[in-house]
Amino acid sequence: MLPSTSSTAVGPLRVLVVEDENLIRWAVAETLTDAGHTVIEAPDAATALRAVDQTSERFDVVVLDFRLPDSDDLSLVERIRRQAPSSAIVMMTAFGTSQMTEAAKVAGVYEVIGKPFDVGAVAELVAEAHASKQA
Repeated sequence: MLPSTSSTAVGPLRVLVVEDENLIRWAVAETLTDAGHTVIEAPDAATALRAVDQTSERFDVVVLDFRLPDSDDLSLVERIRRQAPSSAIVMMTAFGTSQMTEAAKVAGVYEVIGKPFDVGAVAELVAEAHASKQA
């Protein structure tokens, strides 16, 4: 469930959306683009790591699926944290447990949201995650 907060105003952000399900990736990317953000999409961990490593501009926020074809643990979070320590991470999962959520937060994830979720609330959550890294 997404947190319920008041609207968070933020300028355009660079966001990496990592999701293997095309429809979910598209919906999240479209929502964030409509909110004025620049969005790069990745269907798997390898593509995400290349994007993080090869981009000349850092990502403000990474929206990351927990279970991908080539990654189904928190090692991807740890690699992103090493390569892009200033990026906030929001994790999506249909397989969340309280232990996984706690481990994700210890690894540096701002919030873990369960699927299905309200895609309309993602832009606000991305803004909140970014603001948390600025504080």
